[in-house]
Amino acid sequence: MEEETRREEAQTTEYSLSDDRRVKTLSPGAMVLKRFMRNRTAVAGIVILVCMFLFSYAGGVISPYTETEIFYRYEGQNKRYATVTENTELRFVSDGSFSSRAQAQFILARTKKEETFTAGDVTYRFEEAGDNFFRIYEEGAEAPCACASVDVVSSSTGTEKVPFALQYGALNAKAEGETAFTADGKPYELGADGTVTAGGEEVAYVGRYIVNPAMNDVFLTRGFKEALVSEIGAGATEFRFTDEDGTEAVYTVEYDAQKKSYGVLQETETYVFDSYHVPDKDHWLGTDRNGMDMLTRLMYGGRVSLYIGFIVVIIETVLGVILGGIAGYFGKGPDFVIMRVVDVLYCIPSIPVYIIFGAAMDAMRMDPSLRMVYLMLLLGLLGWPSIARLVRGQILSLREQEFMTAAEATGVRVSRRIFKHLIPNVIPQLIVTATMSLGNVILIEATLSFLGLGVKFPFASWGNIINDVTDTYVLRNYWFIWIPAGICLLLTVVAFNLVGDGLRDAFDPKQNR
Repeated sequence: MEEETRREEAQTTEYSLSDDRRVKTLSPGAMVLKRFMRNRTAVAGIVILVCMFLFSYAGGVISPYTETEIFYRYEGQNKRYATVTENTELRFVSDGSFSSRAQAQFILARTKKEETFTAGDVTYRFEEAGDNFFRIYEEGAEAPCACASVDVVSSSTGTEKVPFALQYGALNAKAEGETAFTADGKPYELGADGTVTAGGEEVAYVGRYIVNPAMNDVFLTRGFKEALVSEIGAGATEFRFTDEDGTEAVYTVEYDAQKKSYGVLQETETYVFDSYHVPDKDHWLGTDRNGMDMLTRLMYGGRVSLYIGFIVVIIETVLGVILGGIAGYFGKGPDFVIMRVVDVLYCIPSIPVYIIFGAAMDAMRMDPSLRMVYLMLLLGLLGWPSIARLVRGQILSLREQEFMTAAEATGVRVSRRIFKHLIPNVIPQLIVTATMSLGNVILIEATLSFLGLGVKFPFASWGNIINDVTDTYVLRNYWFIWIPAGICLLLTVVAFNLVGDGLRDAFDPKQNR
């Protein structure tokens, strides 16, 4: 009796909409979300993507540095300052009329121990006036037109070239053992150390060492030259010298056996790029070869890589949905034409096309921002065929369903049938395909940028950041240049794939059974 009474009460009881005992149902979207959230790997992918987006977009905002900000440092560098050569061969000094051909004929005549020689139409005679000093005259002339000596006359002021008359007078006086001589009517004095003075003021000096500055705008004082020659004679490889203004500098002497000369290097403080600075409190991931903060470049590089990925996938999806929808719904002629275009695009090797396109943009020296636009268009135009095939296949199946027959019977126009009734039923598959394509596009962009054919400086992307590892020295010694960018790229692509797998399982749970 009690059981029959309960049955009667259950049949007569009415439930309100707010009654907790009513059966709860979920919308299709909520069911997909619930299934997706149960997939731990997919949720992990979402978490990684959120972190990467925050790192790339929010990080660039809070970073104290800009994308192209360059940092510098002072660095001690040894730069070539001068060269020193000990003169052991005869050098010619002339008034300009003694040609190189005449010099060669002189050497030949001296070797043959002849006193005269001819060069062109001119006959010359010479005489040895001292140790390795020769006076050379044109035939019949009393004044020499040239002289040959192992000694060299250098200016003490460096403001002008020493005239021939002064050089000849100084060399001749030294050869004759004289302490005074006249040149161009002006008296000069020659000191025992080779100093040439006029009225008590030093104008030149005679020596066998030739000391030349490495730069034309540098003047080497006699004091420096003498100190340098003295140190070289003592066999020193390093010495210090204090200039007249009190500035002390350190010099390194290196002997070049091939050139038989000494190279003098000066240690100077140079303002250079703070390249490959190791991580510290100011630069958490160090700096790259251009002296830019690596952490900031990674943030902005993430923006570019993600931006390119989304734009390319949008282009692929729009073209694929439109052309695939037309081919699948209308069939026959439109289907044949569109599918043949898809077949042609599938036959085109994409990597060579990317390389040729990148090389062409390099040749045209295209602006980096415009280059990025063309790169996205190229990737999108070559990537839509797979989405078009997917949409076409789904629509071929859906257009025979009863709801499409009913829509056609009620007079719904064609565009509304395609975009209102067919495309929404393809969206789940599109979402999965687009999500997984994002990782592929980011990898393609990174590959092209790594090869120098994608995003160009000053813009940063994870691909062109890793481009630094083309130098094996950087690969071995500067891990902070390429490992963080590689990790960001790896995590982002894996996360997109995890999310894509999770969406596929959520939209079609029968696949897991």
